[in-house]
Amino acid sequence: MAPARRSALPDPFCPVLDAIGVLQGKWTMQIVHALMGGPMGFNELSRAVGGCNPSTLAQRLETLVALDILARRVESSSPPRTLYSLTAAGVALQPVVAAIDDWGKRHLRRDRVQAVRRAARARESRA
Repeated sequence: MAPARRSALPDPFCPVLDAIGVLQGKWTMQIVHALMGGPMGFNELSRAVGGCNPSTLAQRLETLVALDILARRVESSSPPRTLYSLTAAGVALQPVVAAIDDWGKRHLRRDRVQAVRRAARARESRA
């Protein structure tokens, strides 16, 4: 039997799946949400999102800048300060974040979400 041939066509673009793929990245929504209050430096952003290690935060910021969701600006001060802010594409996420926030407040119960998380961690630790 001949091996299956791979298509030379690029992966199809699906705006819904690709947008979810970008936004579901760990810490991505927390970063976007934090920057809705205005530009922040790296350390300030790190404190705002809480719990994200610096290398992961730097990686996420780099990805979001590459996707034109965030802008990176280096201020010439002593020492130089790097500020991150939302681009027009990032600002356009505000109603999306607000809708998710509203949905979560209406339909999710904290105790149930926490119970599901605990159960998932227990399953992972047994695996």
